[in-house]
Amino acid sequence: MTSYEPPEHQQPQPSGGHQGGQPPVGGFDKKTSAILSYALGWLTGIIFLFIGKHDPDVKFHASQSIIFFGAATVVDVVLSLLAAVLGTVGIVFSLVSFVVGIFALVVWIMAMIAANNSGGARVELPLVGKFVAPYADQLANSVH
Repeated sequence: MTSYEPPEHQQPQPSGGHQGGQPPVGGFDKKTSAILSYALGWLTGIIFLFIGKHDPDVKFHASQSIIFFGAATVVDVVLSLLAAVLGTVGIVFSLVSFVVGIFALVVWIMAMIAANNSGGARVELPLVGKFVAPYADQLANSVH
């Protein structure tokens, strides 16, 4: 019976979850950075777009967050203003604003779950990814 001894010339594998010899993003591993890109919507998207500039997957998640949640915020503000200005007719805009908010909440939860399940690899946002992804690629590639 022999025991296994690792060869002395092998280096230990890096810990911390990052791969490819790239440093962790802002002190976070790739998976955590991808999840946090969605944590506060477009705000954390902007932060991780710049601190994650060396990881294209993190930049992609951050860009998706900026585009989707930024658009949802703009739509919500416009609908809220219309609801305030139009009085009784504005109730319709208030209801639509509420639906937009629920939709954004569902996408937010699904985005963080998808980022977690993929380990931070590039994944299109659930429900809206095919529409948002081309713009996210453009935005991610514009930040160096």
